[in-house]
Amino acid sequence: MRFELTILGCGAATPTLKRNPTSQLVNVHDKYYLIDCGEGTQVQLRKHKFRFQRISHIFISHLHGDHYLGLLGLLSSMHLLGRATPLHIYGPADLKEIIHVNLKFSQTYLCFEWIFHPLNMLEGELIMETDKLWVRSFPMNHRIDCCGYVFEEKPKRRRILKEAIESRNLNIAEIVQLKDGKNVARESGEVLDIEECTLPPYPSRKYVYCSDTAPFDGQIDIAKNADLLYHESTFANQHEQRAKETFHSTAAQAATVASEAHVKHLLLGHFSSRYTDLSVLEEEAKEIFPNTQLAHDGLSIEI
Repeated sequence: MRFELTILGCGAATPTLKRNPTSQLVNVHDKYYLIDCGEGTQVQLRKHKFRFQRISHIFISHLHGDHYLGLLGLLSSMHLLGRATPLHIYGPADLKEIIHVNLKFSQTYLCFEWIFHPLNMLEGELIMETDKLWVRSFPMNHRIDCCGYVFEEKPKRRRILKEAIESRNLNIAEIVQLKDGKNVARESGEVLDIEECTLPPYPSRKYVYCSDTAPFDGQIDIAKNADLLYHESTFANQHEQRAKETFHSTAAQAATVASEAHVKHLLLGHFSSRYTDLSVLEEEAKEIFPNTQLAHDGLSIEI
């Protein structure tokens, strides 16, 4: 089943001709989840052929403009396109008032229901759950309250061997029990062993989103064993003091988190507009964590 990340914007603070402000689309089992919504996000969604109406949940990390100023325009377009399904929005509590004020003064009456979920900005929590997915938020270390997100598949069931279905003449109840990891004892005394009738489940996948933040306690545990870690790398080492002053991270700091958390793949993003050549960020990160990649607008990664 698909678990895919698409970068809609990987720039920090101000947009450039090559990098839009932060936004990402996560496709989990063909369900669309939007993380952050900087200016121009709806244009990027159109450019990369994602239908607005398929987005069911939007997760806003914090209330700096480069992470949410595209939200009102997206809501307006969803309305004009006749959205009929509810939309869930997660973010800092004040975001609800921002949305209400904008809708009030523009006299916009959305044709669809939107449900706002205020985040606990001080403690991590499970904020969304489906039959296949958990989404958790966690507080980060930024100039204002800011949360990151973990998207993690639930444990999967074992896989039935087709030859076992035929050779053992398995019925539906037996298949269900075997897929749940339980041996089956038949009335005849025969025991159907899961090791003989099934294969281990596919491993569950985990994606961690860390932007915007300076290093913080507990970060390693949150990112531990992630298949993909997206971590902001606003600055290179030469601007480490600036990173500290603005509560951002360097590429090397992001790589250190990836290394200590034993993640499989590190994706760098949220690049300062001062860098036209990002190779220095990539090089500094790869010295610490070789399996590092630079984000770019339009990049898709299968997790």
